[in-house]
Amino acid sequence: MYGIMINEQERREVEYLLKREMEEITFDLGDHRIDQGLKNAMEDRYEVLFQIFRRFANRDEILQYMPRKKKQN
Repeated sequence: MYGIMINEQERREVEYLLKREMEEITFDLGDHRIDQGLKNAMEDRYEVLFQIFRRFANRDEILQYMPRKKKQN
């Protein structure tokens, strides 16, 4: 486990970067031209980013960016 000390401005910047990346992934997941294997990797990356985001964001933002459940075939 790692720890990090950052000030408020740095916290807001990390939160902003995480939001942008998660929004970009969400947008790309809707693109029908992207291969399903790549989409699966993007979903895994979203999960990791979301776990980090949970440490910075408030409850309302967490609910807004909560990942959708994967379909079970």
